[in-house]
Amino acid sequence: MRILQLPGWARPRGDANGESVTGRQVFVAGMIGWDSQGVFRSDGLGARVAQALRNAVAVLKEADAGPGQTLRMTVRMTVRMTRCLIDKHARLAVSREIGVVLRQTIGHCHALMTAVQVTALLEDRAQVAIEITAVVPEPSLARA
Repeated sequence: MRILQLPGWARPRGDANGESVTGRQVFVAGMIGWDSQGVFRSDGLGARVAQALRNAVAVLKEADAGPGQTLRMTVRMTVRMTRCLIDKHARLAVSREIGVVLRQTIGHCHALMTAVQVTALLEDRAQVAIEITAVVPEPSLARA
């Protein structure tokens, strides 16, 4: 993996503006906060994000990949979830809650992340949908 940081550009708020990697790609999309039976067990933001991440990790595992191989993550949040982002204190609370959930579920993640506000998701009760791109190193690179 090579972090792409352009000379003269300000350091990004996340870990990097871009990365260059070599390996087998795994794509995960449409992970929302319901369980394996398609049931929402909680209406809380943290619980929904945690379940969506657990779902994504399960799909990664099926592809013999792990959360530490997450390269890129896109989080789509509904308007009703992001209304609290208008208020600075509510936004900070939501950011902290999502950060805690990410660390608990994914671990220390250096993924390139994008958050997008959407008016709705196809599942009415879904408040968040997560998409992940992971890269599994080629065996010859993993040993190096």
